[in-house]
Amino acid sequence: MSTEKNKVEKGVLYLVATPIGNLADISERAVKVLSEVDFIAAEDTRNSLKLLCALGIHNELVSYHEHNKRSSGERLVARLLSGEACALITDAGMPAISDPGEDIVRLCQEAGIRVSVVPGACAAVSALSLSGLSTVRFAFEGFLPAKTSDRRARLDGVKSEERTMIFYEAPHKLRATLADMSGVFGADRKISLCRELTKLNEEIYKTTIGEAVRLYEEREPRGEYVLVVEGCDRAQAADTEVLNLSPLEHIAKYEQEGMSRMDAIKRAAKERGMSKSELYKLTVKD
Repeated sequence: MSTEKNKVEKGVLYLVATPIGNLADISERAVKVLSEVDFIAAEDTRNSLKLLCALGIHNELVSYHEHNKRSSGERLVARLLSGEACALITDAGMPAISDPGEDIVRLCQEAGIRVSVVPGACAAVSALSLSGLSTVRFAFEGFLPAKTSDRRARLDGVKSEERTMIFYEAPHKLRATLADMSGVFGADRKISLCRELTKLNEEIYKTTIGEAVRLYEEREPRGEYVLVVEGCDRAQAADTEVLNLSPLEHIAKYEQEGMSRMDAIKRAAKERGMSKSELYKLTVKD
């Protein structure tokens, strides 16, 4: 392995992955970079200070989080432009993934500052690999909105998604999220609930959304969760797509595929749960 890749360069922002629970998961390169940069930007300095102290690292630590990212981001960019090297870390896992770090990466790119990555633990990918669901194609959805109507709208927007979906959720919102998923995706959709990954109380629960709702009516949610949800199968996705059309658009779709008007009405009526005569009347102009 080339040692040039491991050299800490001046004027570079390093995105450094940190353990999601088990300190032993920190990489040798991550420790080297954190030790040698001029300063470290962290989402929660109190949390990160514990990690750095455990690693014997005492570099300057500055705050960079959702609520100060504008002012702090400008200061970070100025220091990087002056030739200092910075490591960006998040509370756990990979910075800039469902995290305010994405904004500083964008600012650096706009300013012509090089950004380098020191990869490592990622809760989303770890949970996906443990889920038992398809890993061939997947979609990362991150945190859902806290407001009920917004959360349901987001879920409704991905109900026909065929790829495996990955969500992050806090314990105090888990019950509401599972209830909304059951209502939008259906109670029979498979789900893997992964909590406290790599920690002492790690738990992977593979079930259906309906069973998960019942489980957490009795059990108090604890710890941070990654929810890995089965994608919609192709037939269900197709059904949902055509049912989102108006009756006339539904008929027109099959006519465009080469069906006669009556055959298109017959098929659309069956899929919509309507009688042929009822649907035919909608096609007749006054």
